[in-house]
Amino acid sequence: MNMMKAHSATVDSRAAWIVAGASLAILTIAYGAPLLAAVALRPIAAEFGTDRAAPAAAPALALIGTAFGGIVAGWLSGWFGIRRIVLFGAAMIAAGLVLSASGGLTHLYVGHGLLIGLFGASCIYSPVVTYVSRWFDRSRGTAVAMISSGQSLSGVVWPILFQAGITEFGWRKTMLVFGLFVGVSVLALAAIFLRPPPEARLSLGAGGGDPQAGAPVFGLSPNLAMIALMAAIFCCCVPMAMPSQHIVAFCGDLGIASQSGAAMLSVLLGSAFLARQFWGWLADRIGGLQTLLWSSLAQATALTGFLLTQDEAGLFAVSAAFGLGFAGLLPAYVLVIRNFYPVKEANWRVPTVYFAGFLGMAAGGWGAGVLYDHFGYYLPAFATGIGFNIINLVILLTLVFRRRDTGLRTATA
Repeated sequence: MNMMKAHSATVDSRAAWIVAGASLAILTIAYGAPLLAAVALRPIAAEFGTDRAAPAAAPALALIGTAFGGIVAGWLSGWFGIRRIVLFGAAMIAAGLVLSASGGLTHLYVGHGLLIGLFGASCIYSPVVTYVSRWFDRSRGTAVAMISSGQSLSGVVWPILFQAGITEFGWRKTMLVFGLFVGVSVLALAAIFLRPPPEARLSLGAGGGDPQAGAPVFGLSPNLAMIALMAAIFCCCVPMAMPSQHIVAFCGDLGIASQSGAAMLSVLLGSAFLARQFWGWLADRIGGLQTLLWSSLAQATALTGFLLTQDEAGLFAVSAAFGLGFAGLLPAYVLVIRNFYPVKEANWRVPTVYFAGFLGMAAGGWGAGVLYDHFGYYLPAFATGIGFNIINLVILLTLVFRRRDTGLRTATA
């Protein structure tokens, strides 16, 4: 049944917000797939008789697969339409969860890296965010922040449910049931609500019009500026993934119950869900680049708290602060690309920049497990994350100053 008539498919319309709401639901469900293995890190390692780096590699492989597949999926969505791409991705995520639950480490790796990541999430994450950004102009920052909150909302909803399922039925049955749920729910949402976006028109956003292809960005060539953004997103996503993937295990090492660790993860991502609405509102007013800078600074400050606090109440507070900090980062990269590059290039530039971000998340999640196995505790991993965050701040500050210098030269010309 057609839920939206063709004549209502206009930017910033009621139809646009319906699409955004359905996309938020799709992302909330899809983001739960790699999260399940992170919640089940300790029982999986115990069952397989391995160190934690072994099961921690599964969500890392899913992110790597998502990174590589996202570029192709973004390009294909421009040819075949978003609905077909998302339908295929949902089927692959479901198949990947079923495969991961059916065997040993090989099944876990293939299910996550190949099916959930390369063929599944890659067809949903970046393509859906880019797709929704084309439905908005004046409220683009708010809309992109809202649907990007699917990651945070997923963290609020799923960890406690996953932990309850793992405790009662084991991680395998929990993974199998969730795989079936993903298949049914995302397929239904995509089939009903995802429609072609409005035709591209001149943007009313930054600069007053759609940027010209090949025009300098931050005083650099477009591709060189994009490489700088890719380096920045990699360095901010390395620390972003560390608490998100290891906080449950970190709490267990401190003698805090796994249920409290799962609740802490929910608080972290719940805080991010609420904060992302603020960052979206702010980005509509100060721009995506400035939003990146302030959000990165907030993330680095909060991550320092994991080095200083090890009691349960303090960690709940630090988790909430960390969610507040990182919430503004990923949506703001989309806004920067939409503001400084032509809309026709968004289908491949957004997934390409996100490619570096997913690699950073994979490196951070897996690298924290490796550092834990080497040192026997998580503090060196968190310190390494802060180092990467500082590099991110240096890159962003450079781009901000180049943007200002370019603006001043243009104004005085």
